Amino acid sequence: MSAVRVEGLTRRFGQAPAVLDRLDLTIAPGAFTALLGHSGSGKSTLLRLLAGLDDVSEGRIERPDAVSVVFQEARLLPWKRVWQNVALGQTDADARDRAHAVLEEVGLGHRIDAWPLTLSGGEAQRVALARALVREPKLLMLDEPFAALDALTRMRMQGLVEDLWARHGCAVLLVTHDVDEALTLADRAVVLERGRIGTDLRVDLPRPRRHASPEREDLRRRLLAALHVHEHAA
Repeated sequence: MSAVRVEGLTRRFGQAPAVLDRLDLTIAPGAFTALLGHSGSGKSTLLRLLAGLDDVSEGRIERPDAVSVVFQEARLLPWKRVWQNVALGQTDADARDRAHAVLEEVGLGHRIDAWPLTLSGGEAQRVALARALVREPKLLMLDEPFAALDALTRMRMQGLVEDLWARHGCAVLLVTHDVDEALTLADRAVVLERGRIGTDLRVDLPRPRRHASPEREDLRRRLLAALHVHEHAA
């Protein structure tokens, strides 16, 4: 049983070489997977394909019907209040109540009627996360959602995502450039290289993972090597 199954996935743009080249990937239900790779390796293209935002050139994708995506930018509508952004596209009578429930989960229940322009960057990303969770996804995809945040806010958001994943039990696919972020959050780290999986590591570390350990440092070195990053340059 899998939450995601990708077989022979290829995506080309015009006459350029394939961005994804006969890619195979399986993600188990409830698994937390980090997807790494240099710019242009196909990370965001794969996410868009899994989200149904782009067309498959060749191959096959199986995924749950309930899929949500959180992007690097919160993408909130400034003319709608926070709860309306969370409940966007939902017309049932209890939409506000369900929006309030997930806003409480992300620590923003008190900002339910706020305007997006009054939010900090971290608050805006928490609203985007609430908007994804209110749909009760079986697959939650995060496309570098913390890249624009300061270091302290980023650490808090990582902890929040870890807590929410444990609580909701959905499969998570995190696209990131940050090896340390991958090792903090994921149980598996996949490195894309030239449109294929170059490295696939199990991250079998006890949680929480805020402290260094020989096992973590070994995984870190292996991921950096897979990304062709020398230790002194990291």
